[in-house]
Amino acid sequence: MSRAAPLPWLKPGLFVGALAPLLVMVVEAVQGNLGANPIAEVENVLGLAALVLLMASLACTPARRLFGWTWPARIRRMLGLFAFFYASLHFLAYVLVDQSLDWGRIVDDIVKRPFITVGFAALVLLAPLALTSTTASIRWLGYRRWTLLHQLTYVAGVLAVIHFFWRVKIDVSQPLVYAGILTALLLVRAVFWLRRASV
Repeated sequence: MSRAAPLPWLKPGLFVGALAPLLVMVVEAVQGNLGANPIAEVENVLGLAALVLLMASLACTPARRLFGWTWPARIRRMLGLFAFFYASLHFLAYVLVDQSLDWGRIVDDIVKRPFITVGFAALVLLAPLALTSTTASIRWLGYRRWTLLHQLTYVAGVLAVIHFFWRVKIDVSQPLVYAGILTALLLVRAVFWLRRASV
């Protein structure tokens, strides 16, 4: 008999938890409780969910190295895919609802408004990472090249935090929290890389 995987509830629990912000937002929209600017609220909810899930995916490797936990590696892919899912919905809400498919205005925004430029760049970087998240992609690219490609997750994380920081014009306390989390994750990564390089 094959042994059951430890923590069998982990992936189903993550699936439900990751979809919770979207479900709550839909319920709030149906009830008309999205506030005076529902479009901005929808974009904010989707964008924040993408950022939280992206930070969680970036925390998986540091958690394993610092605490010896093995379970984060089992959900890292799901976290990254859900981050891309919410980032895509965030962008679609902007394109379809906010800008009504006015491509001239959209391109003008991407080019001329820095916070949209970096946010779009983060989404562009996440797209190939989502597309190559399968085991078959690792075999096709080779583990070394696949690993190098997926280091772009950190670049996407930096761009996403900058996007959030520039998007919030007054109270930047929440973006600063995510900037601090990302800085800590990058420092842990750098320390372990330097330690391995010195061996």
